[in-house]
Amino acid sequence: MYELSGTVKKVFEEKTFGSGFNVREFVVTTEADKYPQDICLQCVKEKVEMVDKLKEGDKVKVSFDLRGREYQDRYFVNLNAWKIDYGTADQGGDQGGDQPPPFDPADEILDEEPPF
Repeated sequence: MYELSGTVKKVFEEKTFGSGFNVREFVVTTEADKYPQDICLQCVKEKVEMVDKLKEGDKVKVSFDLRGREYQDRYFVNLNAWKIDYGTADQGGDQGGDQPPPFDPADEILDEEPPF
């Protein structure tokens, strides 16, 4: 399990694939680092609804897992968010589950060629 805190920079539209698999991405700009980073995370399946509440400029803390896969002899990594705390720590606003979901190979997007 990994966590990062920052400000929501961008929220993308939900993508649904022919298999019924859905994913939604969002970008968080970290603030704790000397050099802020724009980090793209994704929510899959039932976790997509967590992204519906996000707005650009929101302060968040995101819990996520790393997911790696090989496709046509190239390797890709996804940051799968499974919990989003909205607002600052003193406001509470906890959303999502307390434990990461179990690994499900069906979470891997294989319907299309990945971006390069």
